[in-house]
Amino acid sequence: MRSFVRTHATEVSLLAVIIAISAVLSVSTANFFSLGNAFDLLNISSVNIIFAVGLLVVLIAGGIDISFAVAASVVQYGTAIALGWIGGGGWISGLLIAGSLGILLGAINAFLIHRFRVISIVATISTFNIYFGLLMFFTKGVSIYDLPDWLTDRVILFEHEMPDGTWIEITLPVLVMVLCVIATWVLITRTTTGRQLYAFGDNPEGARRFGINIGAMQFIAFGWLGLMAGIGGLIQAHYAQEVVPNALYGRELDVLAAVVLGGARLGGGKGSVFGCVLGVLLISITQNGLNLMGVSPFAFKMIIGAIILVAITLSNTRIERLLPFVSQKGAGR
Repeated sequence: MRSFVRTHATEVSLLAVIIAISAVLSVSTANFFSLGNAFDLLNISSVNIIFAVGLLVVLIAGGIDISFAVAASVVQYGTAIALGWIGGGGWISGLLIAGSLGILLGAINAFLIHRFRVISIVATISTFNIYFGLLMFFTKGVSIYDLPDWLTDRVILFEHEMPDGTWIEITLPVLVMVLCVIATWVLITRTTTGRQLYAFGDNPEGARRFGINIGAMQFIAFGWLGLMAGIGGLIQAHYAQEVVPNALYGRELDVLAAVVLGGARLGGGKGSVFGCVLGVLLISITQNGLNLMGVSPFAFKMIIGAIILVAITLSNTRIERLLPFVSQKGAGR
Protein backbone atom coordinates (compact mmCIF):
# COMPACT_ATOMS: atom_id res chain seq x y z
CA MET A 1 0.00 0.00 0.00
CA ARG A 2 2.79 2.38 0.92
CA SER A 3 4.59 1.53 -2.29
CA PHE A 4 1.41 2.26 -4.27
CA VAL A 5 1.02 5.65 -2.55
CA ARG A 6 4.61 6.57 -3.31
CA THR A 7 4.33 5.47 -6.93
CA HIS A 8 1.01 7.23 -7.50
CA ALA A 9 1.44 10.11 -5.06
CA THR A 10 -0.01 12.73 -7.42
CA GLU A 11 -3.13 10.71 -8.21
CA VAL A 12 -3.71 9.84 -4.55
CA SER A 13 -3.30 13.50 -3.57
CA LEU A 14 -5.76 14.61 -6.24
CA LEU A 15 -8.31 12.03 -5.12
CA ALA A 16 -7.98 13.25 -1.54
CA VAL A 17 -8.44 16.88 -2.62
CA ILE A 18 -11.46 15.99 -4.77
CA ILE A 19 -13.07 14.12 -1.87
CA ALA A 20 -12.38 17.01 0.51
CA ILE A 21 -13.74 19.66 -1.86
CA SER A 22 -16.80 17.52 -2.63
CA ALA A 23 -17.49 17.11 1.08
CA VAL A 24 -17.31 20.87 1.65
CA LEU A 25 -19.51 21.63 -1.37
CA SER A 26 -22.08 19.02 -0.38
CA VAL A 27 -22.54 20.88 2.90
CA SER A 28 -22.33 24.38 1.39
CA THR A 29 -24.78 23.80 -1.48
CA ALA A 30 -28.10 22.05 -1.82
CA ASN A 31 -27.65 20.40 -5.21
CA PHE A 32 -23.97 19.50 -5.47
CA PHE A 33 -24.15 16.09 -3.83
CA SER A 34 -26.71 14.61 -6.17
CA LEU A 35 -26.60 11.98 -8.89
CA GLY A 36 -28.02 14.44 -11.43
CA ASN A 37 -25.24 16.95 -10.77
CA ALA A 38 -22.61 14.22 -10.97
CA PHE A 39 -23.91 13.08 -14.36
CA ASP A 40 -24.03 16.69 -15.58
CA LEU A 41 -20.41 17.16 -14.51
CA LEU A 42 -19.39 14.06 -16.44
CA ASN A 43 -21.22 15.16 -19.60
CA ILE A 44 -19.88 18.71 -19.41
CA SER A 45 -16.29 17.60 -18.70
CA SER A 46 -16.10 15.14 -21.60
CA VAL A 47 -14.73 17.56 -24.22
CA ASN A 48 -12.10 18.97 -21.85
CA ILE A 49 -10.96 15.44 -20.97
CA ILE A 50 -10.62 14.62 -24.69
CA PHE A 51 -8.49 17.75 -25.13
CA ALA A 52 -6.53 16.96 -21.98
CA VAL A 53 -5.41 13.46 -22.95
CA GLY A 54 -4.20 14.86 -26.27
CA LEU A 55 -2.26 17.64 -24.55
CA LEU A 56 -0.85 15.07 -22.12
CA VAL A 57 0.97 13.32 -24.97
CA VAL A 58 2.55 16.60 -26.08
CA LEU A 59 3.67 17.42 -22.53
CA ILE A 60 5.13 13.93 -22.08
CA ALA A 61 7.15 14.52 -25.25
CA GLY A 62 8.55 17.74 -23.76
CA GLY A 63 6.44 20.16 -25.79
CA ILE A 64 3.58 22.52 -25.06
CA ASP A 65 0.65 23.55 -27.25
CA ILE A 66 -1.86 26.31 -26.59
CA SER A 67 -3.40 26.34 -30.06
CA PHE A 68 -5.48 23.15 -29.79
CA ALA A 69 -8.72 24.81 -28.64
CA VAL A 70 -8.68 27.27 -31.53
CA ALA A 71 -7.70 24.41 -33.86
CA ALA A 72 -10.80 22.57 -32.65
CA SER A 73 -12.91 25.59 -33.60
CA VAL A 74 -11.34 25.60 -37.06
CA VAL A 75 -12.09 21.89 -37.36
CA GLN A 76 -15.73 22.51 -36.40
CA TYR A 77 -16.19 24.94 -39.28
CA GLY A 78 -14.19 22.89 -41.74
CA THR A 79 -16.14 19.75 -40.89
CA ALA A 80 -19.50 21.52 -41.10
CA ILE A 81 -18.63 22.87 -44.55
CA ALA A 82 -17.30 19.52 -45.76
CA LEU A 83 -20.40 17.72 -44.54
CA GLY A 84 -22.49 20.13 -46.58
CA TRP A 85 -20.46 19.26 -49.67
CA ILE A 86 -21.05 15.52 -49.25
CA GLY A 87 -24.74 15.86 -48.49
CA GLY A 88 -24.74 15.53 -44.71
CA GLY A 89 -22.69 12.40 -44.10
CA GLY A 90 -22.85 10.56 -40.80
CA TRP A 91 -20.86 9.95 -37.64
CA ILE A 92 -18.16 7.92 -39.40
CA SER A 93 -17.55 10.50 -42.13
CA GLY A 94 -17.79 13.31 -39.58
CA LEU A 95 -15.17 11.78 -37.29
CA LEU A 96 -12.89 10.98 -40.24
CA ILE A 97 -13.07 14.56 -41.54
CA ALA A 98 -12.67 16.15 -38.11
CA GLY A 99 -9.83 13.81 -37.13
CA SER A 100 -7.98 14.37 -40.42
CA LEU A 101 -8.28 18.16 -40.19
CA GLY A 102 -7.10 18.06 -36.59
CA ILE A 103 -4.08 15.92 -37.45
CA LEU A 104 -3.22 18.34 -40.27
CA LEU A 105 -3.27 21.35 -37.93
CA GLY A 106 -1.21 19.45 -35.37
CA ALA A 107 1.28 18.45 -38.07
CA ILE A 108 1.71 22.11 -38.99
CA ASN A 109 2.81 22.82 -35.42
CA ALA A 110 5.17 19.85 -35.47
CA PHE A 111 6.65 20.95 -38.80
CA LEU A 112 7.37 24.47 -37.53
CA ILE A 113 8.95 23.14 -34.35
CA HIS A 114 11.06 20.45 -36.01
CA ARG A 115 12.00 22.11 -39.28
CA PHE A 116 12.74 25.62 -38.00
CA ARG A 117 13.77 24.68 -34.44
CA VAL A 118 11.11 26.98 -32.98
CA ILE A 119 10.31 26.58 -29.30
CA SER A 120 6.95 24.83 -29.07
CA ILE A 121 5.22 27.49 -27.00
CA VAL A 122 6.35 30.21 -29.43
CA ALA A 123 5.22 28.17 -32.44
CA THR A 124 1.81 27.44 -30.96
CA ILE A 125 1.26 31.02 -29.83
CA SER A 126 1.83 31.95 -33.47
CA THR A 127 -0.51 29.30 -34.85
CA PHE A 128 -3.06 30.15 -32.14
CA ASN A 129 -3.30 33.68 -33.53
CA ILE A 130 -3.09 32.57 -37.17
CA TYR A 131 -5.83 29.95 -36.81
CA PHE A 132 -8.14 32.24 -34.86
CA GLY A 133 -7.51 35.21 -37.14
CA LEU A 134 -8.22 33.17 -40.28
CA LEU A 135 -11.31 31.65 -38.70
CA MET A 136 -12.80 35.02 -37.75
CA PHE A 137 -11.81 36.57 -41.09
CA PHE A 138 -13.48 33.93 -43.25
CA THR A 139 -16.52 33.33 -41.02
CA LYS A 140 -16.91 36.99 -39.94
CA GLY A 141 -17.85 35.58 -36.55
CA VAL A 142 -21.09 34.06 -37.85
CA SER A 143 -22.25 30.85 -36.17
CA ILE A 144 -23.54 27.81 -38.05
CA TYR A 145 -26.88 26.46 -36.88
CA ASP A 146 -27.87 24.43 -39.94
CA LEU A 147 -26.12 21.17 -39.07
CA PRO A 148 -27.01 17.59 -40.11
CA ASP A 149 -29.66 15.91 -37.97
CA TRP A 150 -27.31 13.14 -36.90
CA LEU A 151 -24.95 15.72 -35.41
CA THR A 152 -27.58 17.68 -33.49
CA ASP A 153 -29.78 14.79 -32.32
CA ARG A 154 -28.97 13.90 -28.73
CA VAL A 155 -27.70 10.36 -28.25
CA ILE A 156 -28.59 9.14 -24.78
CA LEU A 157 -26.68 6.08 -23.61
CA PHE A 158 -28.33 5.82 -20.21
CA GLU A 159 -31.23 7.61 -18.55
CA HIS A 160 -33.11 7.26 -15.31
CA GLU A 161 -36.03 9.12 -13.76
CA MET A 162 -35.41 10.41 -10.26
CA PRO A 163 -38.07 10.43 -7.50
CA ASP A 164 -38.62 14.17 -7.99
CA GLY A 165 -39.51 13.65 -11.65
CA THR A 166 -36.23 14.88 -13.13
CA TRP A 167 -34.19 12.77 -15.52
CA ILE A 168 -30.49 11.96 -15.28
CA GLU A 169 -28.62 10.78 -18.36
CA ILE A 170 -25.30 9.83 -19.84
CA THR A 171 -24.87 11.06 -23.41
CA LEU A 172 -22.64 10.27 -26.39
CA PRO A 173 -19.79 12.67 -25.43
CA VAL A 174 -19.06 10.47 -22.40
CA LEU A 175 -18.64 7.36 -24.58
CA VAL A 176 -16.35 9.18 -27.02
CA MET A 177 -14.36 10.55 -24.09
CA VAL A 178 -13.90 7.06 -22.60
CA LEU A 179 -12.69 5.72 -25.96
CA CYS A 180 -10.21 8.60 -26.32
CA VAL A 181 -8.93 8.04 -22.78
CA ILE A 182 -8.43 4.31 -23.40
CA ALA A 183 -6.73 4.93 -26.75
CA THR A 184 -4.32 7.43 -25.19
CA TRP A 185 -3.57 5.09 -22.28
CA VAL A 186 -2.77 2.28 -24.72
CA LEU A 187 -0.55 4.59 -26.80
CA ILE A 188 1.63 5.84 -23.94
CA THR A 189 1.76 2.71 -21.76
CA ARG A 190 1.44 -0.29 -24.04
CA THR A 191 3.38 0.62 -27.18
CA THR A 192 7.01 1.13 -28.10
CA THR A 193 6.06 4.58 -29.40
CA GLY A 194 4.76 5.52 -25.95
CA ARG A 195 8.02 4.50 -24.28
CA GLN A 196 9.94 6.50 -26.87
CA LEU A 197 7.77 9.55 -26.20
CA TYR A 198 8.61 9.36 -22.48
CA ALA A 199 12.31 8.89 -23.26
CA PHE A 200 12.33 11.78 -25.72
CA GLY A 201 10.57 14.11 -23.29
CA ASP A 202 12.86 13.17 -20.42
CA ASN A 203 16.13 13.45 -22.34
CA PRO A 204 15.90 14.58 -26.00
CA GLU A 205 19.63 14.36 -26.66
CA GLY A 206 19.91 10.93 -25.08
CA ALA A 207 16.90 9.76 -27.10
CA ARG A 208 18.51 11.03 -30.30
CA ARG A 209 21.75 9.21 -29.55
CA PHE A 210 19.78 6.07 -28.78
CA GLY A 211 18.36 6.19 -32.29
CA ILE A 212 14.88 7.55 -31.63
CA ASN A 213 13.54 9.58 -34.56
CA ILE A 214 13.05 13.04 -33.06
CA GLY A 215 10.95 14.34 -35.92
CA ALA A 216 8.65 11.33 -35.73
CA MET A 217 8.16 11.85 -32.00
CA GLN A 218 7.12 15.47 -32.52
CA PHE A 219 4.75 14.65 -35.36
CA ILE A 220 3.18 11.81 -33.37
CA ALA A 221 2.73 13.95 -30.23
CA PHE A 222 1.29 17.02 -31.95
CA GLY A 223 -0.62 14.88 -34.43
CA TRP A 224 -2.26 12.99 -31.56
CA LEU A 225 -3.26 16.24 -29.91
CA GLY A 226 -4.60 17.42 -33.27
CA LEU A 227 -6.64 14.23 -33.56
CA MET A 228 -8.09 14.73 -30.07
CA ALA A 229 -8.77 18.42 -30.84
CA GLY A 230 -10.65 17.43 -34.00
CA ILE A 231 -12.73 14.82 -32.22
CA GLY A 232 -13.34 17.14 -29.29
CA GLY A 233 -14.41 19.95 -31.61
CA LEU A 234 -16.96 17.71 -33.34
CA ILE A 235 -18.31 16.47 -30.01
CA GLN A 236 -18.59 20.05 -28.77
CA ALA A 237 -20.65 20.91 -31.86
CA HIS A 238 -22.86 17.90 -31.11
CA TYR A 239 -23.27 18.92 -27.47
CA ALA A 240 -23.99 22.59 -28.25
CA GLN A 241 -25.98 21.76 -31.43
CA GLU A 242 -24.27 24.67 -33.18
CA VAL A 243 -20.84 25.83 -34.34
CA VAL A 244 -19.69 29.07 -32.71
CA PRO A 245 -16.29 30.53 -33.73
CA ASN A 246 -15.20 31.59 -30.25
CA ALA A 247 -16.96 28.91 -28.19
CA LEU A 248 -13.69 27.13 -27.34
CA TYR A 249 -11.52 30.25 -27.21
CA GLY A 250 -9.74 30.46 -23.85
CA ARG A 251 -10.32 26.84 -22.89
CA GLU A 252 -6.66 25.98 -23.52
CA LEU A 253 -5.51 27.43 -20.19
CA ASP A 254 -8.12 25.50 -18.20
CA VAL A 255 -7.03 22.26 -19.87
CA LEU A 256 -3.33 23.03 -19.47
CA ALA A 257 -3.83 23.72 -15.77
CA ALA A 258 -5.71 20.45 -15.36
CA VAL A 259 -3.08 18.34 -17.13
CA VAL A 260 -0.16 19.84 -15.22
CA LEU A 261 -2.12 19.56 -11.99
CA GLY A 262 -2.64 15.91 -12.86
CA GLY A 263 1.09 15.26 -12.72
CA ALA A 264 2.38 16.01 -16.22
CA ARG A 265 5.73 17.75 -16.05
CA LEU A 266 6.27 20.82 -18.23
CA GLY A 267 9.81 19.64 -18.83
CA GLY A 268 8.57 16.39 -20.36
CA GLY A 269 8.98 12.71 -19.55
CA LYS A 270 6.25 12.45 -16.91
CA GLY A 271 2.46 12.17 -16.81
CA SER A 272 -0.40 9.68 -16.56
CA VAL A 273 -3.84 9.45 -18.11
CA PHE A 274 -5.50 8.82 -14.73
CA GLY A 275 -3.89 11.90 -13.19
CA CYS A 276 -4.86 13.92 -16.26
CA VAL A 277 -8.53 12.91 -15.92
CA LEU A 278 -8.49 13.66 -12.19
CA GLY A 279 -7.03 17.11 -12.88
CA VAL A 280 -9.88 17.95 -15.27
CA LEU A 281 -12.48 16.65 -12.83
CA LEU A 282 -10.99 18.67 -9.97
CA ILE A 283 -11.21 21.90 -11.95
CA SER A 284 -14.73 21.04 -13.19
CA ILE A 285 -15.89 20.27 -9.65
CA THR A 286 -14.41 23.53 -8.38
CA GLN A 287 -16.11 25.55 -11.12
CA ASN A 288 -19.41 23.74 -10.60
CA GLY A 289 -19.29 24.31 -6.87
CA LEU A 290 -18.54 28.01 -7.26
CA ASN A 291 -21.43 28.37 -9.71
CA LEU A 292 -23.81 26.67 -7.30
CA MET A 293 -22.61 29.00 -4.53
CA GLY A 294 -23.24 32.04 -6.74
CA VAL A 295 -19.58 33.06 -6.90
CA SER A 296 -18.57 35.32 -9.81
CA PRO A 297 -17.01 33.51 -12.80
CA PHE A 298 -14.13 35.99 -12.64
CA ALA A 299 -13.20 34.46 -9.29
CA PHE A 300 -12.83 31.11 -11.06
CA LYS A 301 -10.30 32.66 -13.45
CA MET A 302 -8.26 33.77 -10.46
CA ILE A 303 -8.44 30.25 -9.07
CA ILE A 304 -7.29 28.82 -12.42
CA GLY A 305 -4.29 31.15 -12.30
CA ALA A 306 -3.47 29.98 -8.79
CA ILE A 307 -3.87 26.35 -9.85
CA ILE A 308 -1.42 26.84 -12.74
CA LEU A 309 1.10 28.41 -10.33
CA VAL A 310 0.72 25.61 -7.79
CA ALA A 311 0.82 22.93 -10.48
CA ILE A 312 4.05 24.29 -11.96
CA THR A 313 5.56 24.37 -8.47
CA LEU A 314 4.51 20.78 -7.88
CA SER A 315 5.88 19.68 -11.24
CA ASN A 316 9.31 20.99 -10.25
CA THR A 317 9.27 19.77 -6.66
CA ARG A 318 9.66 16.20 -5.52
CA ILE A 319 6.36 15.04 -4.07
CA GLU A 320 8.18 13.50 -1.11
CA ARG A 321 9.24 16.99 -0.01
CA LEU A 322 5.62 18.11 0.01
CA LEU A 323 4.38 14.92 1.68
CA PRO A 324 7.09 14.09 4.22
CA PHE A 325 5.05 11.30 5.80
CA VAL A 326 5.16 9.35 2.54
CA SER A 327 8.93 9.28 2.39
CA GLN A 328 9.20 8.63 6.14
CA LYS A 329 6.89 5.63 5.91
CA GLY A 330 8.76 4.40 2.87
CA ALA A 331 12.08 4.67 4.72
CA GLY A 332 10.69 2.70 7.62
CA ARG A 333 9.72 -0.28 5.52
